[in-house]
Amino acid sequence: MPELDGKVAIVTGAGRLRGIGRAAAAAYARLGADVVVTGTGRNPDSFPDDEKAVNWRDVESTADEVRALGRRALTMTVDVTNQEHVQAMIDGAVAEFGRIDILVNNAAFARGADRVPVADLTPNLFNLVMDIKVGGTFYCTKAFMEQITKQGDGGKIVNISSSAGKRGSSNTLAYNAANFAVVGMTQSMAREFGPMGVNVNCVCPGAVDTHRMDDLGRGDTWTNMAANTPIGRNGTDEEIGDFIAYLCTEAASWIQGQSINLNGGTIMEH
Repeated sequence: MPELDGKVAIVTGAGRLRGIGRAAAAAYARLGADVVVTGTGRNPDSFPDDEKAVNWRDVESTADEVRALGRRALTMTVDVTNQEHVQAMIDGAVAEFGRIDILVNNAAFARGADRVPVADLTPNLFNLVMDIKVGGTFYCTKAFMEQITKQGDGGKIVNISSSAGKRGSSNTLAYNAANFAVVGMTQSMAREFGPMGVNVNCVCPGAVDTHRMDDLGRGDTWTNMAANTPIGRNGTDEEIGDFIAYLCTEAASWIQGQSINLNGGTIMEH
């Protein structure tokens, strides 16, 4: 029997073909979990060419992958900055599957517009980055824990930060602030929820070949990023997704409050 058989995982931000959320959803399914797949309800006209080429259908296609692995899937459009949406996500998951066990806080602001000098960063854009990553993590965790408390048999939370949650850079103020915040939130959650049987950890990916990085292209900048990695390459969404799922297995049950670098060695500080 797969290790996570009978468990239910919620993965936010899981509608991209090349994305950590999709890869995590598939990894949970391979371990036996049913999966709630959430996204923002993107307009198909905005899909990148590779998604259009395979008739990608956002969260529905991710759910198809989960079902192809023999597990059940529920798709939902969720704005993680909206508490009513978040509560509906939890209620819908419980109505469909009877329980929830795992939360992956993966939703984030789309990369690009926020990568500007502080002088050019508008308050509205700063707040939007923070609202999605920090506020969304808070709202989803709060609603998740209310249900976990009712169930009374523990659970798992995996927050997704970034290498930018470990080291600051120029022109990334909002992104750094949001991701450093998630690292701190992870530690606070781990201390508060640990006695309730809830493991809380954080994954901090580096350069991963996902749609999120497409604004960089795959030319010299991308190649140089790989060359500056000690192991000589950038990461894949499958590697990150598999590790996220691993954190919810028995083998990882003594890992608590950690923000773990997955970046090929480009950043090694804790």
